[in-house]
Amino acid sequence: MPSRRFAAGFSLVEALVALTITAVAGSALLLGIDTSLDTTNEALEQTIAIGMAQQLVDEVLGAQYTAAMDGDALPNYDPDFYDPDDARFAITGDREFFEDIDDYNEYTNQPPEDCYGVDLGSDDGEGDERHPNFRAPAGLFSNWRRQIQVYYVSSTDLTTPLAAGQTSDYRAVEVRVLYKDPERGWRELTRLQQVVAYVPPIQ
Repeated sequence: MPSRRFAAGFSLVEALVALTITAVAGSALLLGIDTSLDTTNEALEQTIAIGMAQQLVDEVLGAQYTAAMDGDALPNYDPDFYDPDDARFAITGDREFFEDIDDYNEYTNQPPEDCYGVDLGSDDGEGDERHPNFRAPAGLFSNWRRQIQVYYVSSTDLTTPLAAGQTSDYRAVEVRVLYKDPERGWRELTRLQQVVAYVPPIQ
C-alpha cells in the first residue's frame, strides 16, 4: 500500500494561540500609542499655557505699582478692582485702560484675550485680527480661562500672603491658566507667580 503524506501546517489550536498573542501585542501597542499621544497633547497644552501666563504677567508688571500714593508711603488697602466709573473702561471694556497692578486683581477672561479684547490666536497685538491664514482655528481656546490675583506678601517670607488690610513693599502677581475638560471638568494647566517690590523714589 502506498504511504500517505500530509501537508505540514498549523492546527486549529495553534492558530488560535497565535491570534491571541497577536491581539494582546496589538492592544499593548495601541495603548502605548494612545498614552504617548495624550502625553504629547498635554505637553503642548502646558507649553501654550505657560506662554499665555507669561504674557499676562509681563502685561501686569508693565503697569504702575499702585494707584494712590500718600507721599512715599504705600496706601493701606488691598488690591482693588478697576474703577467702574472710569468712562474709558465703560466704553470699551478692555484691559487696554488698566493703569496699575491693582486693576488686574481677580480679573478673569474666557477665552483668553489680548489687552484690546481680541481672542488670542487671532490677534495681531495692535487691537486687530491677523490675516486669516495665520489665525488659530476658530474656538481653539474657547474652553481656556486665565485668572489673575494680586496680593501683598510678607517682607520676611515672600511666599506668605498678608491678611486683608496689611501691606508691605512686596506684591505677588499670580496668573493661572485653566482648561475645561468635557470629562474631567476644570483643570489647571499652569500657575505662574512673580513677586515685585516697591522702591520709593529717590529724593
